[in-house]
Amino acid sequence: MASLGKPARFALIPLLQVVQAWDLGARRWVRALRRSPVKVVFPSGEVVERKRAPVKQPRKAASEASAHEPQEKQPLEVSPSHTPSTWKESGLRYDKAFPGDRRLSSVMTIVKSRPFREKHGKILLEGRRLIADALKAGAVPKVFFFSRVEYLKELPVDKLKGVSLIKVKFEDIKDWSDLVTPQGIMGIFAKPDHVKMTYPKTQLQHSLPLLLICDNLRDPGNLGTILRSAAGAGCSKVLLTKGCVDAWEPKVLRAGMSAHFQVPIINNLEWETVPNYLPRDTRVYVADNCGRYAQAQMSTKASDHGWVCDRRALKSHRYEEEEDGETGASQDWLPEVEVQSYDLDWTEAPAAVVVGGETHGVSLESLELAESTGGKRLLIPVVPGVDSLNSAMAASILLFEGRRQLRVRAEHLHRSPH
Repeated sequence: MASLGKPARFALIPLLQVVQAWDLGARRWVRALRRSPVKVVFPSGEVVERKRAPVKQPRKAASEASAHEPQEKQPLEVSPSHTPSTWKESGLRYDKAFPGDRRLSSVMTIVKSRPFREKHGKILLEGRRLIADALKAGAVPKVFFFSRVEYLKELPVDKLKGVSLIKVKFEDIKDWSDLVTPQGIMGIFAKPDHVKMTYPKTQLQHSLPLLLICDNLRDPGNLGTILRSAAGAGCSKVLLTKGCVDAWEPKVLRAGMSAHFQVPIINNLEWETVPNYLPRDTRVYVADNCGRYAQAQMSTKASDHGWVCDRRALKSHRYEEEEDGETGASQDWLPEVEVQSYDLDWTEAPAAVVVGGETHGVSLESLELAESTGGKRLLIPVVPGVDSLNSAMAASILLFEGRRQLRVRAEHLHRSPH
């Protein structure tokens, strides 16, 4: 048995070598088929040379080279939801941002620096709805950063011509954005000019002889909410005096919900120039429930209605009383402006409502303007022991009360016989 097993073992060895040799030859033939020929010789004798394919660089070397070389612009792919001819005729192209792209650093500079925004006249808008409303109103875009091409295709094609389009990673947009859920698109625009803007026709049709003057409002959330209320009430114009937070700050824009592109906003005004922006015969009314003379001018029970605030709040007012050191007499620096409840009629003429900040209240200049135009101080009664209302809440109450009074007057005139 042992003698029979030995020959069988030796007989398998040559067979295994043949199989291995055949397998090696087959692999060589497969590799040869995969290769691109340098020359092709036809039976007729014709020789055709083939161009060699470019040598592929390692990934690391390719990324380093792309960081130094300008990126080739990619054409926008046509989406079935859009008209193909429109996109083809537009010829829009976009760049892909590379690591260390300096264009991306300008985004955070615009977001954080008000002096930079004012010096260069640029603002940053985020979100498809806000950007679309800005484009409809005539705002001029400069650069768009987006993470998906679909976001860009939702915007009007004619508004994108001549605009720098840069595709970035969504992680970069998350780093720049203050939103909990970023929308994947941001745009740098030229700072809008209210004279050149085109506001919605419906907004212009419902515009009222009612203006809003913001006096020393420093909270971005409050200002954005106030602008939204002004647009909803139908204000014809919003004036911001010096000392207010920048109306084009990202937090104000986010709280405003596109109100910036529905009502004209004039920013950073000196009080001396405010009358130049008011219609003729406008009366200025001040929302000021920290007046010390409310008791004398309203009634002896004014304190019961919550119209008198704590004296600690008056310390920040520029028009507080100053005592003479020798005589102890007080000098009254407060202009004589009549006080009335906010729900009494005060819209018989074009009206401008002044709303002050919660910390410093209204300024002396606003009271002087109210006195010179025959305006009054409007007080919103609150329950005793409760602090004065939030600035945004007070502004909303007064603006919509003014709208109600104007609507009632218009209905009365329409019903009265001519």
